[in-house]
Amino acid sequence: MADLNQPTVENLTVIIEGIKAKLNMANTAVMRPEDFDLEHYEDLLYLYNMVQKKTAFGINEMTAIVEELGAMRKQA
Repeated sequence: MADLNQPTVENLTVIIEGIKAKLNMANTAVMRPEDFDLEHYEDLLYLYNMVQKKTAFGINEMTAIVEELGAMRKQA
């Protein structure tokens, strides 16, 4: 497994894909790794680690996670 402590584009992809998989997101096209900058890497890694530790998510948790991810996306 990659050393996710290193902020690289490849690791960013692993983090985003891991979050999507764990949350069982229906519309995964709305969250693509290329939509995020490395400037948010530490926050994304924290969110990834939190998500990976949980076995289930309530609707409020899911909403909060998706909103947080939305706030970190690149602005068009």
